[in-house]
Amino acid sequence: MKLPARFLFPVVMAFFMSLVMSFVLTLINVGPVPNFFLIWPRSWAIGFCVAVPTAILVTPLVHKIVKRLSSDEK
Repeated sequence: MKLPARFLFPVVMAFFMSLVMSFVLTLINVGPVPNFFLIWPRSWAIGFCVAVPTAILVTPLVHKIVKRLSSDEK
């Protein structure tokens, strides 16, 4: 079963963005401690839970903004 791109795109984007951002912010906040890879997944899970609905809600707005700012005619 394939999901619609309008739903799948923000979920995949939220996955990667939350993964990278949680890694960087956890590293900044706790440093390279021995249990870093035990702390980071929890931080990522919380971030992902926030990022998915946020991405789904703001994607239409972002598309409108990009359409206005870009030179692409569609």
